Amino acid sequence: MLNMLAFDYGASSGRAIVGIYDGHRLRLEELHRFANEPVLIGGSLNWDILRLFHEMKQGIHKCTKSQYSEIASIGIDTWGVDFGLLDDAGRLLGNPYHYRDAQTQGIVEKAFEIVPSTQIYEKTGIQFLEINSLIQLLAMKLNNVSILDKAETLLFAPDLLRYFLTGEKSTEYTIASTSQMLDANSGDWALDLIERFDIPTKILTQIVDAGTIAGKLTQAVAGELGTGRIPVVAVAGHDTASAVVSVPVQEDKYAYLSSGTWSLLGVELPSPIINEGSFRLNYTNEGGFGRKIRLLKNIMGLWIYQECRREWDRSGEAMSFDELEAGASGAAPFAALIDPDDISFMRPGNMVTKIRDFCVGTGQKAPETKAEIVRCILESLALKYRTAIEGLEGILGYRLPVLHIVGGGCKNTMLSQFTANAIGRPVIVGPVEATATGNIISQLIALGELAGLSEGRELVRRSFPVVEYSPSEADVWDNAYDDFLKLIKS
Repeated sequence: MLNMLAFDYGASSGRAIVGIYDGHRLRLEELHRFANEPVLIGGSLNWDILRLFHEMKQGIHKCTKSQYSEIASIGIDTWGVDFGLLDDAGRLLGNPYHYRDAQTQGIVEKAFEIVPSTQIYEKTGIQFLEINSLIQLLAMKLNNVSILDKAETLLFAPDLLRYFLTGEKSTEYTIASTSQMLDANSGDWALDLIERFDIPTKILTQIVDAGTIAGKLTQAVAGELGTGRIPVVAVAGHDTASAVVSVPVQEDKYAYLSSGTWSLLGVELPSPIINEGSFRLNYTNEGGFGRKIRLLKNIMGLWIYQECRREWDRSGEAMSFDELEAGASGAAPFAALIDPDDISFMRPGNMVTKIRDFCVGTGQKAPETKAEIVRCILESLALKYRTAIEGLEGILGYRLPVLHIVGGGCKNTMLSQFTANAIGRPVIVGPVEATATGNIISQLIALGELAGLSEGRELVRRSFPVVEYSPSEADVWDNAYDDFLKLIKS
């Protein structure tokens, strides 16, 4: 048996999951779960990165006290784009900004005044979003945030946590690719572009590939936790990149959907596609394991649904996701639709009101009950997925016959069936623990237990079940899609 410890940090929680490999199958066991909630202080939204590191140490400690005490390696994946800054002594200069912080409002347009959008996209191939690291750094520059002037090193969230464990500074390729600061073709920093924004390039570190052993626990951390100096692997540090590692594909042509707080729908390619079509449709070329390219569209995802549920919980109307979806199944179909990517849904707070305001503002009757609101969100997401998959097909020039859904959103059976109905093709769902599985696969490759990605996916197919959803009600969903297209183009 080989035990590997995966830390998977999502936008609202984190987990320590041990992967147990017997040479033929992989199984996972969750050892530690903790909240990952941003902190609003002084008008800024920040990550409590020191608390997240404390929880990591708690996860390692629990593992050493369990039946899986012999830990072969550790890997860390997180959300994308956010980073911490270190001074010349390697000390953290403040808590990292949260990507939903308001500092970046209006900064994308200011970026275009410095470098035209076509030139930024031609170099990076990255979708324009105000959360991108390039935009965050420009916001700090324009707002005279002093820590940027004092910084000697920039590390993205998984690289920063790995640095806390090992004392080694490096940047993993897939997480770097989310920044809009990487040259999509060379896979290295786009230094000439970054310098045009007057952002200091000295803060950037060496890029390492996913599946690389990038250090060992420091003597201090190992001594504190009572462990040996366990190797720490630079896994696919972006959680979506780790999730894609676990897609149990056998087809040559397919699309994947990593479903969670964000929905990321795309394909895996040997090289980036950067042309007029991908630019016009705002598709992104992010890095994948083995220097593959993930051509995809970022979609707001289950964030809107999660925010509504949090709002109901706070008001004393708590209901489980299963209860909410059971109610939604009895609500009238297509009574109201939203564009999940409308900017009004980006920031936290008052999400139910924002949904109703959007519907009224687009000439629709606002949903009133929880069931109506949940149905509105899930139907709208499924229809948005159809726009994304059709956009991909237009760029690629061929049909994508099947969609694989992985990640926590797999548990939402209503959304899975709606998605199959909306896109008119089979949907294969699973594994649910996609990100942790991909994290472990990267570690197995780094340790020499697997030869590469194809062997890793074969292991996933042996180890985890999947469920297939077939499309139905084609005419009904086609009519709804026509209405949805008019809505998002209005």
